[in-house]
Amino acid sequence: MKTIVITGPSGSGKSFLSKIINKVFSNTIVISTDSYYRDDLIIKLLSIFNVDIYDRLISIKNKEIIKTIDSIINNEEYIYLYNYDFKNKISKRSQTYIKNIKKIDFLIIEGIFAHRLKLNYNKTINIICKEKKNICYKRRLKRDLFERGRSNKEVIKRFSKSWNLYFSNYGKYKKKYKIYTLNPTDRASYQNLISKLKKLSKIKAKGNI
Repeated sequence: MKTIVITGPSGSGKSFLSKIINKVFSNTIVISTDSYYRDDLIIKLLSIFNVDIYDRLISIKNKEIIKTIDSIINNEEYIYLYNYDFKNKISKRSQTYIKNIKKIDFLIIEGIFAHRLKLNYNKTINIICKEKKNICYKRRLKRDLFERGRSNKEVIKRFSKSWNLYFSNYGKYKKKYKIYTLNPTDRASYQNLISKLKKLSKIKAKGNI
């Protein structure tokens, strides 16, 4: 099993890329850091006074996401997964059975915090999604309005802070580890990435993108 880490600023195409890889290769598990947001009283209080709290590492369940990742890497058939309801700000945990876990080709960890977990990034396949700021903003606006129950005003407030916070933590990661950078809207980038993944994993893909 190979671990792929997909990161990038909000709206850069991380989830979309995860779905593409999942579609192309035989067996994958996708873990999104967005599913591991905290829902305790402290974080809810902090969110009243700090509009960008959910763009900070403190907002996610670090221990829980690492436990989930470790369970998958250790080939445990029963694992605990989390799901976060953005509209109601409630986190739910469920136990999931993974059939034929030893046959999993890729574990994909995606999200704005994917590059900031307690992982050995020297052993992971590290991908950064790059996109123009105005395009990322439009995508986030659409997502937050329809999926997360936020207003235009909230999105405008949060987006620039989110963008700046991401890139303030991005430099060290990029310099320290081997990184693949791609633009998710470029088909040639996808094809090149899939070719690299096939070589790294030595497995066959289902077909072309």
